[in-house]
Amino acid sequence: MTDIDLTTTNEDGFDTKSVIGDFAVAVDPMNETGPNPNEVLVADYASCFLPAVRMGAQKNGLEDPGKMEIDAEADLDDHDNLESIRFTLKVEADLDDPEELVEIGEQYCHVHTALRDGLHADVTVVDDAF
Repeated sequence: MTDIDLTTTNEDGFDTKSVIGDFAVAVDPMNETGPNPNEVLVADYASCFLPAVRMGAQKNGLEDPGKMEIDAEADLDDHDNLESIRFTLKVEADLDDPEELVEIGEQYCHVHTALRDGLHADVTVVDDAF
């Protein structure tokens, strides 16, 4: 059984359109028609981390963090590969142990878990497909 099913299309040039259920996402490595893949990955990571923190705080009986926001920064190497990612997590609540939210986010964020060595797509090429 497949848990995630989507289609990403590139007609020409470099931009792509991914259809994920009822949603479409445009990604363009040239930053002309949409954000580039590295930007999307960092945004996806931040978009996973925030709800993971909230859910983990609830599960652990912690104070509701209130409004949250992540300012994300990333560095690229000379080949435009992600080299590092930094988050500044801003929360509305006055917390007893702010670092506890980092541990919770890392524990429950699926993107955080996925960013590991060895997780790569298993690619099969089908030619003369269109």
